[in-house]
Amino acid sequence: MLIPKILTIFKEGYSPRILFGDITAGVIVGIVALPLSIAFGIASGVAPEQGLITAVIAGFLISLLSGSRVQIGGPTGAFVVIIYGIIRTHGYEGLAVATLIAGVILIIMGIARLGSVIKFIPYPVTVGFTSGIALIIFITQIREFFGLPIQDMPPDFIEKISVYAQHFSGVNLYAVGIGLVSLLIMIFWKKLTDKVPGSLIAILLTTAAVQIFQLPVDTIGSRFGDVPNTIPLPKFPAISWQLIVQMFPSGLTIALLAGIESLLSAVVADGMTGHRHRSNMELVAQGIANMVTPLFGGIPATGAIARTATNIKNGGKTPIAGIVHAVTLLLILIFFGKWVVLIPMATLAAILMIVAYNMSELHIFIKLFRSPLSDVAVLITTFLLTVVIDLTVAIEVGIVLAALLFMYRMSNITQAGNITKSLTDESDPDDPNSIQKRKIPKDVIVYEIFGTFFFGAAEKFKDAIREIGKPPKVLILRMRDVLVIDATGIRALDDVLARTRKEGSAIVISGAHAQPLYALQRQGLADKIGKENFCGDIDLALERAEVIIAEGEQEKS
Repeated sequence: MLIPKILTIFKEGYSPRILFGDITAGVIVGIVALPLSIAFGIASGVAPEQGLITAVIAGFLISLLSGSRVQIGGPTGAFVVIIYGIIRTHGYEGLAVATLIAGVILIIMGIARLGSVIKFIPYPVTVGFTSGIALIIFITQIREFFGLPIQDMPPDFIEKISVYAQHFSGVNLYAVGIGLVSLLIMIFWKKLTDKVPGSLIAILLTTAAVQIFQLPVDTIGSRFGDVPNTIPLPKFPAISWQLIVQMFPSGLTIALLAGIESLLSAVVADGMTGHRHRSNMELVAQGIANMVTPLFGGIPATGAIARTATNIKNGGKTPIAGIVHAVTLLLILIFFGKWVVLIPMATLAAILMIVAYNMSELHIFIKLFRSPLSDVAVLITTFLLTVVIDLTVAIEVGIVLAALLFMYRMSNITQAGNITKSLTDESDPDDPNSIQKRKIPKDVIVYEIFGTFFFGAAEKFKDAIREIGKPPKVLILRMRDVLVIDATGIRALDDVLARTRKEGSAIVISGAHAQPLYALQRQGLADKIGKENFCGDIDLALERAEVIIAEGEQEKS
């Protein structure tokens, strides 16, 4: 259903009590989002105000159009790595085009009802690249946390470590002190209250300390200059076909990340509120937001799990809370934006280190090592590719690897065998349809296929058929446990049909379900086999086999 939740809520009735709760929650979430938006913008390689602009524009649109009642949108840590890479290689124009592409892809996915499909991305893949992103974010903040005199950071993870080692003798103890104080405030403040974020308290106290004592540490102003306190007029980026082709892989990665994180956030919100979100509408909302934010100089955005949870805990009930959050950020930008330049870089580094630690979900990463070896391989591969190579490559390889492993497992589950002989002893004697309870006519062989008959199992089926010694007069293929067949499975059946005809054998199909039967009819194989040779159960198939044998003997005589 492509209807924003806000329309549904207004139809249900919107009371002053709910409005008061939404306003309260929205203001609190706006204050929570302030330092995070600035930090994510700087960590992504853009100006601090671009993070704030994204939180305002995307936050407003995502809440207005969301398929969730309480979703809070904006810049998140998941995008930091890929944005940073795009900015270094293609500049902001490349990022703007990639974000527009991502927006279009998300809208198409929502209209095509793919909201539920994106949830099927394997868990080890999402944990692998999320943990990899968290590690990269943490490592990239070492320069600011320790105040290292490094002018230009290399993009590669290994090179970063090498550069840190070369410049570590230039540690700024004042920056380290500011960073440590910020960490301690954020760790212990939440034990006092969660109404006001520890990150905001850390910013206020450390900024005041730096200004009062004139500490020699980098600030946003010394690094980036003045920060505008207005939203710029919309400007469409310069687009060329060549740039679209270059940025399409990055755009696809941004779309997948936005889709995964927003739907994951919506699922978490459902668990906290007892409501259900509209996944396809959520994708459309994310798509529209990501098509609009680049026009104002923003960066990619998605649903933010931590801010959404904060919204719920503080009484947010409807999308109005998210809209209030965006308005709160806009007012802060307009009236207090000029003070942003005073924030120490070490404080923002500490905030991002906390974000990275929470994002990594280290306990889940470690717990996954108890999973089957194949899942561990996917986890480690995705994690290492994210850290060492590239996030886009990591997601692509992780999904492909997980799909291949899934197909391998499915092919192992799918079996085909001669139950006339080899599987007789393994049949369930309590099964009323067991082959043990039937008399198999001479010159008849019964083969049973168990599981999904797809391309991963087709060769296994043909290998089982090749084991037949003397060709039988009738080959019964029992398909009562085959719920799905694909084109390769149909081709395997066609090959077996051609072989049996050459050898003078007939094929009878027993117990075919609706999908396999329909697929065989569509491909014309049902007509080749003969509709009279499709039987509802094994008893009818055995009777049909006797008729075929009798007809053959009559023809000989």
